[in-house]
Amino acid sequence: MQTPSGHPVESTAHARLVVLASGGGSNLAALLAAHDNPGYGARVVGVVSDKPDAGALDLAREAGVASVVVAPADFADRAAWNIGVSEAVAVFQPDYVVLAGFMRILAPSFVDRFAGRIVNTHPALLPSFAGAHGVRDALAYGVKVTGCTVHVVDTGVDTGPIVAQTAVPVVEGDDEATLHERIKVAERALLVETVGRIAREGLRVEGRQAIVG
Repeated sequence: MQTPSGHPVESTAHARLVVLASGGGSNLAALLAAHDNPGYGARVVGVVSDKPDAGALDLAREAGVASVVVAPADFADRAAWNIGVSEAVAVFQPDYVVLAGFMRILAPSFVDRFAGRIVNTHPALLPSFAGAHGVRDALAYGVKVTGCTVHVVDTGVDTGPIVAQTAVPVVEGDDEATLHERIKVAERALLVETVGRIAREGLRVEGRQAIVG
């Protein structure tokens, strides 16, 4: 993997992670629990949220991790907000940016700035059921197996190269809430495992292939 300037991004003993989150922060909590293990290879150094009441901010404070709120209401327009998010993340000098329940689409300028270093989780087996309602859409389609995906973020919506996936069976009687809860459990484990591997071994993107190691 290379930065936009052409320099390779090397795996370090403790890769610096910045987590973007909009909600309660269950994925963030899993990463915070993992990063205390010296062998994990990464530490969360900053949390950025678009919502001042996000539970993820409380988790960051409890863990002693710096956090910042970049609320759209505090900016003149979407373009200004995009710049604000980009600058807030850059302050922490991240090796990788992790979207953990961040419910806004990032501008192409943000993706370009941290190209190849942004990963996201999605509650479906991409490329199927992309978008904001992956669990609901999978159920409506009648699939027997769904799951979760960790992928590299590009300028599309859930279209970036896939890093890892885990399957989750749909069981009789499932509704959106019960299925999503089981997917979340799998998603947390997959995210922690995948981010740790990326931190320890490095990540490069070659076309549609996201390669760890």
